[in-house]
Amino acid sequence: MQQDILVNWSPQETRVAIIENGAVQELHVERTLERGLVGNIYLGKVARVLPGMQSAFIDMGLERAAFLHVADVWQRQPDGEPPAAARGTQPQVPIEKQVFEGQALMVQVIKDPIGTKGARLSTQISIAGRLLVFLPQDDHVGVSQKIPAEQRDALRRRLNQLVGEEGGGFILRTNGEDASDAELAEDIAYLRKTWARIRESATRLPPPALLHQDLNLLQRVLRDLVTDETQAIRIDSREQFGLLAEFGKEFMPAAAARLQLYKGERPIFDLYSVDEEIDRALGRRVDLKSGGYLIVDQTEALTTVDVNTGGYVGSRNFDDTIFKTNLEAAHAIARQLRLRNLGGIIIVDFIDMQREDHRDAVLAEFRKQLARDRVKTMAGSFSQLGLVEMTRKRTRESLAHMLCEPCPSCQGKGTVRTPRTVAYDILREILREARQFNPREYRVIAAPQVIDLFLDEESQHLAGLSDFIGKPISLQSESAMGQEQYDIVLL
Repeated sequence: MQQDILVNWSPQETRVAIIENGAVQELHVERTLERGLVGNIYLGKVARVLPGMQSAFIDMGLERAAFLHVADVWQRQPDGEPPAAARGTQPQVPIEKQVFEGQALMVQVIKDPIGTKGARLSTQISIAGRLLVFLPQDDHVGVSQKIPAEQRDALRRRLNQLVGEEGGGFILRTNGEDASDAELAEDIAYLRKTWARIRESATRLPPPALLHQDLNLLQRVLRDLVTDETQAIRIDSREQFGLLAEFGKEFMPAAAARLQLYKGERPIFDLYSVDEEIDRALGRRVDLKSGGYLIVDQTEALTTVDVNTGGYVGSRNFDDTIFKTNLEAAHAIARQLRLRNLGGIIIVDFIDMQREDHRDAVLAEFRKQLARDRVKTMAGSFSQLGLVEMTRKRTRESLAHMLCEPCPSCQGKGTVRTPRTVAYDILREILREARQFNPREYRVIAAPQVIDLFLDEESQHLAGLSDFIGKPISLQSESAMGQEQYDIVLL
């Protein structure tokens, strides 16, 4: 598999597209005014402790208070083992015995605010480097579980020697598997220096205060998104290319060696029609090459994906048609989950298959495609209703939530009341007002389509109501109003 990373930079927004075998697989967007908070370290103030929920709300100077659960409160262990919050093997001390209102508390964001929910916090501080993750409150030295088991013991011994007696816990990241001792020592020194700066800020600044900000998207491209399959990282800004090359030369020289300055006349995202892919990723319908299609609906609680055959009639029998459509859908769904960054509970409704070997083959292909996702996913088997339930870890806002907002006309419902329904609501409201007030006249201000209905098909009903209440009813069209909006003015 060949991978290219395209970076489109502007002062207000950075966009990164990951291209695999010529197709857009992931899109990352960071806006200057809306940078994510995950990884940031704050000195917060405990605003409220809720023993019943075993949680606390922390004021960090943000729009909404952040959430700290007892499971994310770090506790020092006497034997030097990792904290109970990380291991999940020892009972937790109740949160009301660990924090109190008004307390200054160093916390780290582990989940960005999503929707109406505030950020989720942990008091277990971790600072990610190029090769290592530093746990300054621990003395534990570990190795990523993604590294083969037979190599972990040797790597752990090497890391223990490099860490020495200065203390602090370290976890070797996957991309540090083949690092030299000099590279690891350099990363250890960088992380300890960063932690010293954070501690100094915590003693100097009053809460709430930002103590440490995680790398920006451009820097995270080098740290997190580059893999062995990455051929090139093309960036269309000469200034940012220079800054990123300098950053990469110091911390990630192997990744920085793949940096290329894009000098083409066409916008860089036009190379692979990335903007067109974004437009398609914001729609409900995804067309498949065979003629079938997906319908993707994202709700507050979960996301549903419905597979349909559409106009595909390419196979000799109906079972083969369904099977081939579902196989193609398995590829497309896995790609859409990455491209749209959909997380949480996801329900996939494949087309019903009668043959068990077809169901097994589709499920195996679906899991194979999901395995390429850098975000953790878990897919179950077909349920009795023929549905596949799966989860994908939420790491940030979905693409739709980041780029779109609810429709002001339908308030996100996807539908609006018909003009006739609104007209009848207005008639009932006038009757209700007439029983309480005695104005000289009623004036209806509504959308043009509603006023047109009153002037035509509903004119008899409007006149009948006017006679019944004994008051004139005048009409005023307002083009700025949505179809469901109206106002009744008492004159």
